[in-house]
Amino acid sequence: MVTIKYDNQGDAISRDVPADALALIDDGGNGSERRYAYGDILRLSGAIARGLLKRGLSRGDRVAVLSANRAEFLLTFLGTMQAGLVSVPVNYKLPAETVGYIVGDCDARLVIGDDTRLPLAPDSVPKVSFDRDFGQFLDEGPFTPLAMQPEEAAMFLYTSGSTGQPKGVVLSHYSHLWAISQRVRRPVPIGQRSLVAAPLYHMNGLAMSQTTLSHGDTIVLLPQFTTKAYVEAAARHRVAFLTSVPTMIAMILREPDLLARNDLSAVEAVRMGSAPITQSLIDQVRKAFPKAQISNGYGTTEAGPVVFGPHPKGIPQPELSTGYPHPDVELRLVRDGKEVVGNDAEGGVLEMKCGALMTHYHKLPEATARAMTPDGFYRTGDVFRRDENGFFFFVGRADDMFVCGGENIYPGEVEKMLERHPAIHQAAVLPVPDELKGHKPIAFVVRAPGAELDEQAVKSYALAHAPAYQHPRRVLFISEMPLAGTNKIDKRVLARQIPTEGEIQG
Repeated sequence: MVTIKYDNQGDAISRDVPADALALIDDGGNGSERRYAYGDILRLSGAIARGLLKRGLSRGDRVAVLSANRAEFLLTFLGTMQAGLVSVPVNYKLPAETVGYIVGDCDARLVIGDDTRLPLAPDSVPKVSFDRDFGQFLDEGPFTPLAMQPEEAAMFLYTSGSTGQPKGVVLSHYSHLWAISQRVRRPVPIGQRSLVAAPLYHMNGLAMSQTTLSHGDTIVLLPQFTTKAYVEAAARHRVAFLTSVPTMIAMILREPDLLARNDLSAVEAVRMGSAPITQSLIDQVRKAFPKAQISNGYGTTEAGPVVFGPHPKGIPQPELSTGYPHPDVELRLVRDGKEVVGNDAEGGVLEMKCGALMTHYHKLPEATARAMTPDGFYRTGDVFRRDENGFFFFVGRADDMFVCGGENIYPGEVEKMLERHPAIHQAAVLPVPDELKGHKPIAFVVRAPGAELDEQAVKSYALAHAPAYQHPRRVLFISEMPLAGTNKIDKRVLARQIPTEGEIQG
């Protein structure tokens, strides 16, 4: 185990900055801007911990949080863990039936959230509202976070449930304390501002917030992502660090007038993660943020956000690469039951072992056994390839891969190819059944602003720039991509838009 500074994940808040140093700007969580110093974060998270224990909750009890991003969400997340309880952030974009399943599955003793989203939770579990009775719930006074054993559960994060019901990923106190300890801070003055608009029920926004507080820097927190609010907040608060999923950045880049009206010159770093990126997107980001360092992150709920880093010999990282294996993370690629050696072009499924690994899936021993190898590696289900210098490149999800006429197609690879076309802003590729070839690819396309492009032009481009079997047999143009609760492209929504009449030729 690496040496880490804390034993309670909720206590990982910097004491190296003055108590009046700015920790959090809540930009609209209750309809107005609110600012919190580091002293406020410590005081209020402690008051929440006291309030929870005063209600009779015991060590290890679960507390669900059901709310849009706001200061109270983050404070409750921290205070719950400080009290020795388990925080369960819940995706409020799920149907009420699924929210009810999660609340029941984790055996939540209490649900805390905002008035808009609390009704999604079953009334059989007690509720506390941020908007009505939170002030009475707080119990101000001195509080020392409980000392926790490394293996004790700190939080459950539920997977999106793209197949079947969501699974509760049990993460220990040690897991994300380890992850926080491995996040190297950029060499800039203390107090840099990071914009968080990704939902706090998802690893991307949550890990960024935890890291920022541990470093003594400032979080600018938006209730949720919209292009206008995101760009205006980045400009208004002179944000240096943008953290996002690629779809969010792609959406703001389609708004040149909005970008022109706002001064984003303070942006020094743009980190995209949780989904694959394309060269076209990188080129657009570089044009919009000419002095920003651009990074391509990768992580999983089950194994944390620390996977890759710089090359130990200082070799420059290729722009589409996720990086070189982090020195404290073990990685291997596996195909057909055998480890892939060297820079095999086909690559394999990534398996990893590190300090941030989940303990297990809650109440799902068989799923846990399928996800973990006998020697303790997590099977990510993500296909990567590795180049001659040891840099890794994301290819696609193993379960997204489909077969067309005997050829394996990864939608992400086709999407990257299509998005190199100057008139294509975004592309999403899905399979449709075909009696002869098994499946065929079709593409949903968002045109670049002002671009003229028809279906045949897309097909011709694909045929000229990729193997023929990859070309989309049908191209459907849409104004924007639908977003799932994690701000990634929601392909389930797109699948419902696939035409059901007529034959898709090719």
